[in-house]
Amino acid sequence: MSLLAAIRPDDWNFPLLVHVFGAMLLVGGLGTALAFQVIGWRPERPDTAARLARWSFRSLLFVAFPAWWLMRIGAQWIYTTEDWDSAAEEPTWIGIGWITAEGGGAFLLLGLILAGIGARRLSRSGARSSALVRISTVLVTVSLLMAVVATWAMSGKPA
Repeated sequence: MSLLAAIRPDDWNFPLLVHVFGAMLLVGGLGTALAFQVIGWRPERPDTAARLARWSFRSLLFVAFPAWWLMRIGAQWIYTTEDWDSAAEEPTWIGIGWITAEGGGAFLLLGLILAGIGARRLSRSGARSSALVRISTVLVTVSLLMAVVATWAMSGKPA
């Protein structure tokens, strides 16, 4: 299979680049948001919790969410370019990619919404913690783990 990748047609390169670039940005955005959320669980001061929650929300909104779309558009583009849509049976790694992309996107969207509401409530109330931000942390973690599984499936190409 690695030999096949070395001799793929040149018209597959750009769609694959869009897909991989989007996936890298997605993992980076999710990891950054997750770091802000975890650090914000036990802040020194209440304003720190609100600030970290806002940064987490912005990381999800301005990096991870658009990156998910970029990754997904690139995935569909390369899928049709490689003509997998007319194949009788697609490989397992493509199925894993579909499941993790769609499931991870749902977790990302829900985590984004909860992070935004939680950050707003933290800013207004001055509290040190928000249940919504903690739930968002779990959802973002699941989304990040799904992205890692997809990365494994895309690079390892299990039968």
